[in-house]
Amino acid sequence: MLKSLKVGLFAGALATATSLAGNALAQDAAAGEKVFKKCAACHAVGEGAKNKVGPQLNNVIGRTAGGVEGYKYSKPMIEAGGGGLIWEAETLAGYLANPRKFMKGTKMSFAGLKKEDDLANVIAYLATFSEGAEPAAEEPKAEETEQKSETPSGNSSVAAAPATLAKDAEVPSHGIFHLGRVALEEEITAWDIDVRPDGAGLPKGKGTVAQGDEIFAEQCAVCHGDFGEGKDRWPVLAGGQDTLTKERPEKTVGSYWPYLSTVYDYVRRTMPFGNARSLSDDEVYALTAYILYLNDVVTDEEFELSDSNFNEVRLPNEANFIVDNRTEETHYADKKEPCMKDCIAEPAKVTMRAAVLDVTPDSEEGEGGGSIE
Repeated sequence: MLKSLKVGLFAGALATATSLAGNALAQDAAAGEKVFKKCAACHAVGEGAKNKVGPQLNNVIGRTAGGVEGYKYSKPMIEAGGGGLIWEAETLAGYLANPRKFMKGTKMSFAGLKKEDDLANVIAYLATFSEGAEPAAEEPKAEETEQKSETPSGNSSVAAAPATLAKDAEVPSHGIFHLGRVALEEEITAWDIDVRPDGAGLPKGKGTVAQGDEIFAEQCAVCHGDFGEGKDRWPVLAGGQDTLTKERPEKTVGSYWPYLSTVYDYVRRTMPFGNARSLSDDEVYALTAYILYLNDVVTDEEFELSDSNFNEVRLPNEANFIVDNRTEETHYADKKEPCMKDCIAEPAKVTMRAAVLDVTPDSEEGEGGGSIE
Protein backbone atom coordinates (compact mmCIF):
# COMPACT_ATOMS: atom_id res chain seq x y z
CA MET A 1 0.00 0.00 0.00
CA LEU A 2 1.23 3.45 -0.87
CA LYS A 3 1.03 4.66 2.73
CA SER A 4 3.70 2.19 3.80
CA LEU A 5 6.19 3.96 1.59
CA LYS A 6 5.90 7.10 3.66
CA VAL A 7 6.44 5.88 7.19
CA GLY A 8 9.70 7.75 7.42
CA LEU A 9 8.51 11.09 6.12
CA PHE A 10 7.99 12.53 9.60
CA ALA A 11 11.07 10.99 11.15
CA GLY A 12 12.80 14.34 11.37
CA ALA A 13 9.83 16.30 12.72
CA LEU A 14 11.10 16.69 16.25
CA ALA A 15 14.72 17.15 15.22
CA THR A 16 13.76 20.11 13.02
CA ALA A 17 11.32 21.68 15.48
CA THR A 18 13.83 24.24 16.69
CA SER A 19 14.63 25.51 13.19
CA LEU A 20 10.95 25.64 12.35
CA ALA A 21 10.23 27.63 15.48
CA GLY A 22 12.93 30.08 14.50
CA ASN A 23 11.33 30.46 11.08
CA ALA A 24 7.95 31.26 12.67
CA LEU A 25 9.08 34.72 13.69
CA ALA A 26 10.17 35.46 10.12
CA GLN A 27 7.00 34.18 8.49
CA ASP A 28 3.68 35.57 7.44
CA ALA A 29 0.80 35.56 9.93
CA ALA A 30 -1.62 36.39 7.10
CA ALA A 31 -0.51 33.26 5.27
CA GLY A 32 -0.89 31.38 8.55
CA GLU A 33 -4.53 32.43 8.70
CA LYS A 34 -5.11 30.56 5.46
CA VAL A 35 -3.31 27.48 6.80
CA PHE A 36 -5.45 27.64 9.94
CA LYS A 37 -8.54 26.90 7.83
CA LYS A 38 -7.39 23.28 7.96
CA CYS A 39 -7.70 23.50 11.75
CA ALA A 40 -10.91 25.52 11.97
CA ALA A 41 -13.17 22.47 11.73
CA CYS A 42 -11.99 21.44 15.20
CA HIS A 43 -10.43 24.55 16.78
CA ALA A 44 -11.48 28.16 17.30
CA VAL A 45 -9.29 31.20 17.91
CA GLY A 46 -9.99 34.89 18.30
CA GLU A 47 -12.63 36.89 20.12
CA GLY A 48 -15.31 34.71 21.66
CA ALA A 49 -13.51 31.45 20.75
CA LYS A 50 -14.93 28.40 22.52
CA ASN A 51 -13.96 24.75 22.74
CA LYS A 52 -15.13 22.65 19.80
CA VAL A 53 -13.90 19.18 18.88
CA GLY A 54 -10.56 20.52 20.08
CA PRO A 55 -9.78 23.22 22.65
CA GLN A 56 -9.86 26.93 21.80
CA LEU A 57 -6.42 28.27 20.95
CA ASN A 58 -6.36 31.79 22.39
CA ASN A 59 -3.12 32.29 24.35
CA VAL A 60 -1.92 28.86 23.29
CA ILE A 61 1.70 30.03 23.10
CA GLY A 62 3.03 29.98 26.63
CA ARG A 63 0.20 27.75 27.86
CA THR A 64 0.70 24.49 29.72
CA ALA A 65 -0.40 21.48 27.67
CA GLY A 66 -3.87 20.34 28.70
CA GLY A 67 -4.54 23.67 30.36
CA VAL A 68 -7.85 24.89 28.87
CA GLU A 69 -10.58 24.83 31.48
CA GLY A 70 -13.65 22.82 30.57
CA TYR A 71 -12.06 20.78 27.79
CA LYS A 72 -11.72 17.01 28.22
CA TYR A 73 -8.15 16.19 27.24
CA SER A 74 -6.65 12.78 26.60
CA LYS A 75 -4.70 11.21 29.43
CA PRO A 76 -1.33 11.58 27.61
CA MET A 77 -1.95 15.31 27.12
CA ILE A 78 -2.78 15.81 30.80
CA GLU A 79 0.30 13.85 31.82
CA ALA A 80 2.47 15.89 29.42
CA GLY A 81 1.23 19.12 30.97
CA GLY A 82 1.87 17.75 34.44
CA GLY A 83 5.37 16.90 33.31
CA GLY A 84 6.05 20.48 32.31
CA LEU A 85 5.20 20.61 28.58
CA ILE A 86 4.61 24.23 27.56
CA TRP A 87 3.30 25.17 24.13
CA GLU A 88 5.95 27.40 22.63
CA ALA A 89 6.98 27.85 19.01
CA GLU A 90 9.42 24.94 19.24
CA THR A 91 7.05 22.44 20.85
CA LEU A 92 4.11 23.49 18.66
CA ALA A 93 6.22 22.94 15.55
CA GLY A 94 7.04 19.40 16.64
CA TYR A 95 3.44 18.63 17.58
CA LEU A 96 1.81 20.08 14.48
CA ALA A 97 4.27 18.32 12.16
CA ASN A 98 3.03 14.92 13.37
CA PRO A 99 0.73 14.97 16.43
CA ARG A 100 0.50 11.21 16.90
CA LYS A 101 4.25 10.75 16.74
CA PHE A 102 4.94 13.67 19.07
CA MET A 103 2.43 12.41 21.65
CA LYS A 104 1.29 8.81 21.45
CA GLY A 105 -2.36 8.51 22.42
CA THR A 106 -3.34 12.11 21.65
CA LYS A 107 -6.98 12.69 20.68
CA MET A 108 -5.85 14.87 17.78
CA SER A 109 -6.08 12.68 14.67
CA PHE A 110 -4.87 15.35 12.24
CA ALA A 111 -2.11 13.90 10.05
CA GLY A 112 0.13 16.94 10.46
CA LEU A 113 1.48 19.81 8.38
CA LYS A 114 4.16 18.63 5.98
CA LYS A 115 5.41 21.98 4.69
CA GLU A 116 7.83 23.94 6.87
CA ASP A 117 6.39 27.25 5.68
CA ASP A 118 2.88 26.16 6.68
CA LEU A 119 4.11 25.23 10.16
CA ALA A 120 5.95 28.49 10.65
CA ASN A 121 3.08 30.57 9.25
CA VAL A 122 0.34 29.01 11.34
CA ILE A 123 2.43 29.39 14.51
CA ALA A 124 2.98 33.03 13.61
CA TYR A 125 -0.78 33.40 13.17
CA LEU A 126 -1.52 31.80 16.55
CA ALA A 127 1.05 34.12 18.13
CA THR A 128 -1.17 37.08 17.23
CA PHE A 129 -3.78 35.67 19.64
CA SER A 130 -1.31 34.92 22.44
CA GLU A 131 -0.49 37.59 24.99
CA GLY A 132 3.22 38.02 25.48
CA ALA A 133 4.18 36.23 22.27
CA GLU A 134 6.46 38.17 19.96
CA PRO A 135 4.56 39.38 16.90
CA ALA A 136 5.50 37.70 13.65
CA ALA A 137 7.72 39.77 11.40
CA GLU A 138 6.61 39.40 7.83
CA GLU A 139 9.32 38.72 5.29
CA PRO A 140 9.88 41.56 2.81
CA LYS A 141 8.02 40.86 -0.41
CA ALA A 142 9.18 41.84 -3.86
CA GLU A 143 6.90 44.40 -5.45
CA GLU A 144 4.58 42.73 -7.90
CA THR A 145 5.18 43.92 -11.45
CA GLU A 146 1.94 42.67 -12.91
CA GLN A 147 -1.41 41.45 -11.73
CA LYS A 148 -2.71 38.00 -12.55
CA SER A 149 -5.35 38.35 -15.20
CA GLU A 150 -6.47 34.73 -15.30
CA THR A 151 -5.97 31.46 -13.47
CA PRO A 152 -4.02 28.67 -15.20
CA SER A 153 -6.20 26.07 -16.90
CA GLY A 154 -7.04 23.25 -14.52
CA ASN A 155 -5.39 24.92 -11.56
CA SER A 156 -8.36 26.59 -9.89
CA SER A 157 -12.07 25.99 -9.49
CA VAL A 158 -12.63 29.62 -8.55
CA ALA A 159 -14.10 31.76 -11.31
CA ALA A 160 -12.12 34.74 -12.65
CA ALA A 161 -12.95 38.14 -11.17
CA PRO A 162 -16.18 39.40 -12.76
CA ALA A 163 -16.09 42.42 -15.01
CA THR A 164 -19.05 43.82 -13.07
CA LEU A 165 -19.08 43.29 -9.32
CA ALA A 166 -22.31 42.39 -7.59
CA LYS A 167 -22.17 45.60 -5.55
CA ASP A 168 -22.02 47.58 -8.79
CA ALA A 169 -24.95 45.80 -10.44
CA GLU A 170 -27.99 47.86 -11.29
CA VAL A 171 -30.51 48.03 -8.44
CA PRO A 172 -33.98 46.99 -9.65
CA SER A 173 -36.81 49.52 -9.48
CA HIS A 174 -39.68 47.06 -9.22
CA GLY A 175 -41.67 46.47 -6.02
CA ILE A 176 -41.45 48.24 -2.71
CA PHE A 177 -38.20 46.81 -1.40
CA HIS A 178 -36.48 46.54 -4.81
CA LEU A 179 -35.51 42.93 -4.11
CA GLY A 180 -34.06 40.68 -6.78
CA ARG A 181 -32.05 41.36 -9.90
CA VAL A 182 -30.81 39.48 -12.92
CA ALA A 183 -27.80 37.33 -12.01
CA LEU A 184 -24.50 38.40 -13.54
CA GLU A 185 -22.98 36.02 -16.06
CA GLU A 186 -19.92 35.68 -13.83
CA GLU A 187 -22.11 34.76 -10.84
CA ILE A 188 -23.83 32.03 -12.83
CA THR A 189 -20.48 30.71 -14.02
CA ALA A 190 -19.16 30.52 -10.45
CA TRP A 191 -22.13 28.38 -9.35
CA ASP A 192 -22.53 26.30 -12.51
CA ILE A 193 -19.88 23.71 -11.70
CA ASP A 194 -21.90 20.48 -11.56
CA VAL A 195 -20.43 17.40 -13.25
CA ARG A 196 -22.76 14.87 -14.92
CA PRO A 197 -22.22 11.10 -15.14
CA ASP A 198 -21.36 11.47 -18.82
CA GLY A 199 -18.52 13.84 -17.93
CA ALA A 200 -20.27 17.02 -18.99
CA GLY A 201 -19.06 19.88 -16.83
CA LEU A 202 -15.63 18.42 -16.06
CA PRO A 203 -12.92 21.09 -15.98
CA LYS A 204 -9.57 20.64 -17.67
CA GLY A 205 -7.04 19.08 -15.36
CA LYS A 206 -5.23 15.98 -14.15
CA GLY A 207 -3.81 14.38 -11.03
CA THR A 208 -2.07 11.15 -10.02
CA VAL A 209 -2.69 8.66 -7.23
CA ALA A 210 0.63 9.61 -5.61
CA GLN A 211 -0.28 13.30 -5.64
CA GLY A 212 -3.71 12.51 -4.20
CA ASP A 213 -2.12 10.50 -1.41
CA GLU A 214 -0.17 13.56 -0.25
CA ILE A 215 -3.26 15.79 -0.37
CA PHE A 216 -5.43 13.19 1.37
CA ALA A 217 -2.97 12.82 4.24
CA GLU A 218 -2.91 16.57 4.80
CA GLN A 219 -6.51 17.54 4.12
CA CYS A 220 -8.75 14.47 4.53
CA ALA A 221 -7.23 11.83 6.81
CA VAL A 222 -8.16 13.71 9.98
CA CYS A 223 -11.81 12.74 9.37
CA HIS A 224 -11.71 9.87 6.90
CA GLY A 225 -8.69 7.98 8.26
CA ASP A 226 -5.37 7.21 6.58
CA PHE A 227 -6.93 4.55 4.36
CA GLY A 228 -10.46 5.89 4.01
CA GLU A 229 -11.65 3.75 6.91
CA GLY A 230 -13.35 6.70 8.63
CA LYS A 231 -12.56 8.26 12.01
CA ASP A 232 -15.17 8.00 14.75
CA ARG A 233 -18.50 8.76 13.03
CA TRP A 234 -17.03 10.36 9.91
CA PRO A 235 -17.87 8.64 6.59
CA VAL A 236 -16.02 5.55 5.41
CA LEU A 237 -14.72 6.00 1.87
CA ALA A 238 -13.17 2.63 1.06
CA GLY A 239 -13.95 -1.04 1.41
CA GLY A 240 -17.36 -2.58 1.94
CA GLN A 241 -17.29 -4.68 -1.22
CA ASP A 242 -19.82 -7.56 -1.11
CA THR A 243 -21.62 -6.11 1.94
CA LEU A 244 -24.69 -4.59 0.23
CA THR A 245 -26.77 -7.72 0.82
CA LYS A 246 -25.82 -7.92 4.47
CA GLU A 247 -27.83 -6.55 7.39
CA ARG A 248 -25.39 -3.69 7.84
CA PRO A 249 -24.00 -2.79 4.41
CA GLU A 250 -20.90 -0.59 4.19
CA LYS A 251 -21.82 1.96 1.54
CA THR A 252 -18.58 3.39 0.19
CA VAL A 253 -17.36 4.78 -3.13
CA GLY A 254 -16.09 1.32 -4.06
CA SER A 255 -19.05 -0.73 -2.86
CA TYR A 256 -22.10 1.45 -3.49
CA TRP A 257 -21.62 4.68 -5.46
CA PRO A 258 -22.59 4.35 -9.14
CA TYR A 259 -20.73 7.21 -10.84
CA LEU A 260 -17.26 8.68 -10.46
CA SER A 261 -18.64 12.08 -11.43
CA THR A 262 -20.41 12.22 -8.04
CA VAL A 263 -17.08 11.80 -6.26
CA TYR A 264 -15.42 14.58 -8.23
CA ASP A 265 -18.40 16.93 -7.99
CA TYR A 266 -18.89 16.44 -4.25
CA VAL A 267 -15.21 16.82 -3.34
CA ARG A 268 -14.88 19.86 -5.58
CA ARG A 269 -17.78 21.82 -4.14
CA THR A 270 -17.80 20.78 -0.46
CA MET A 271 -14.40 19.51 0.67
CA PRO A 272 -12.30 19.75 2.74
CA PHE A 273 -14.69 20.16 5.64
CA GLY A 274 -14.64 23.74 6.86
CA ASN A 275 -12.68 24.98 3.83
CA ALA A 276 -14.85 24.14 0.83
CA ARG A 277 -13.81 25.25 -2.70
CA SER A 278 -10.19 25.67 -1.61
CA LEU A 279 -8.89 22.79 -3.75
CA SER A 280 -7.70 23.35 -7.30
CA ASP A 281 -9.19 21.28 -10.11
CA ASP A 282 -5.93 19.33 -10.42
CA GLU A 283 -6.02 18.55 -6.68
CA VAL A 284 -9.58 17.24 -6.99
CA TYR A 285 -8.52 14.98 -9.86
CA ALA A 286 -5.64 13.70 -7.72
CA LEU A 287 -7.89 13.06 -4.72
CA THR A 288 -10.44 11.27 -6.90
CA ALA A 289 -7.65 9.09 -8.31
CA TYR A 290 -6.47 8.27 -4.80
CA ILE A 291 -10.00 7.32 -3.68
CA LEU A 292 -10.15 4.96 -6.67
CA TYR A 293 -6.84 3.50 -5.52
CA LEU A 294 -8.10 3.00 -1.96
CA ASN A 295 -11.02 1.02 -3.40
CA ASP A 296 -8.82 -1.06 -5.72
CA VAL A 297 -10.61 0.31 -8.77
CA VAL A 298 -7.13 1.27 -9.99
CA THR A 299 -4.00 -0.43 -8.69
CA ASP A 300 -1.18 1.60 -10.24
CA GLU A 301 0.28 4.23 -7.93
CA GLU A 302 1.29 6.25 -10.99
CA PHE A 303 -2.23 6.21 -12.48
CA GLU A 304 -3.22 9.68 -13.66
CA LEU A 305 -6.88 10.71 -13.81
CA SER A 306 -7.77 13.56 -16.14
CA ASP A 307 -10.66 15.05 -18.05
CA SER A 308 -9.58 13.00 -21.09
CA ASN A 309 -9.77 9.53 -19.47
CA PHE A 310 -12.38 10.23 -16.77
CA ASN A 311 -15.24 8.50 -18.61
CA GLU A 312 -13.19 5.34 -19.05
CA VAL A 313 -13.41 4.63 -15.31
CA ARG A 314 -16.46 2.67 -14.14
CA LEU A 315 -17.35 2.05 -10.50
CA PRO A 316 -18.20 -1.56 -9.55
CA ASN A 317 -21.82 -0.92 -8.54
CA GLU A 318 -22.92 1.15 -11.53
CA ALA A 319 -24.90 -1.70 -13.12
CA ASN A 320 -27.05 -2.10 -10.00
CA PHE A 321 -28.57 1.36 -10.39
CA ILE A 322 -31.58 1.60 -12.69
CA VAL A 323 -33.42 4.45 -14.35
CA ASP A 324 -36.36 5.80 -12.36
CA ASN A 325 -39.34 4.50 -14.34
CA ARG A 326 -42.18 5.79 -12.20
CA THR A 327 -43.52 7.80 -15.12
CA GLU A 328 -44.28 4.50 -16.86
CA GLU A 329 -46.64 3.39 -14.11
CA THR A 330 -50.29 3.27 -15.11
CA HIS A 331 -51.60 6.32 -13.29
CA TYR A 332 -48.68 8.39 -14.63
CA ALA A 333 -48.63 7.04 -18.17
CA ASP A 334 -52.44 7.31 -18.55
CA LYS A 335 -52.52 10.55 -16.57
CA LYS A 336 -54.97 9.02 -14.13
CA GLU A 337 -55.46 9.93 -10.52
CA PRO A 338 -53.77 7.46 -8.15
CA CYS A 339 -56.03 5.09 -6.23
CA MET A 340 -57.11 6.62 -2.95
CA LYS A 341 -59.83 4.14 -1.87
CA ASP A 342 -60.00 0.83 0.00
CA CYS A 343 -57.06 1.93 2.13
CA ILE A 344 -56.20 0.09 5.35
CA ALA A 345 -58.41 1.44 8.09
CA GLU A 346 -55.98 0.98 10.95
CA PRO A 347 -53.32 3.65 11.58
CA ALA A 348 -49.78 2.89 10.46
CA LYS A 349 -47.49 1.47 13.09
CA VAL A 350 -43.72 1.20 13.33
CA THR A 351 -42.49 -2.37 13.35
CA MET A 352 -38.77 -1.72 12.90
CA ARG A 353 -36.31 1.00 13.76
CA ALA A 354 -34.01 2.24 11.02
CA ALA A 355 -30.86 1.03 12.75
CA VAL A 356 -29.85 -0.92 9.66
CA LEU A 357 -29.71 2.34 7.74
CA ASP A 358 -27.62 3.87 10.52
CA VAL A 359 -30.28 6.53 11.06
CA THR A 360 -31.35 5.65 14.58
CA PRO A 361 -29.50 3.82 17.37
CA ASP A 362 -29.75 0.05 17.61
CA SER A 363 -33.14 -1.07 18.87
CA GLU A 364 -33.52 -2.65 22.27
CA GLU A 365 -33.82 -6.42 22.42
CA GLY A 366 -37.31 -7.42 21.36
CA GLU A 367 -38.00 -4.28 19.28
CA GLY A 368 -36.08 -5.44 16.17
CA GLY A 369 -36.79 -5.89 12.47
CA GLY A 370 -39.72 -5.35 10.20
CA SER A 371 -41.18 -2.41 8.33
CA ILE A 372 -43.88 0.21 8.48
CA GLU A 373 -47.27 -1.33 7.81
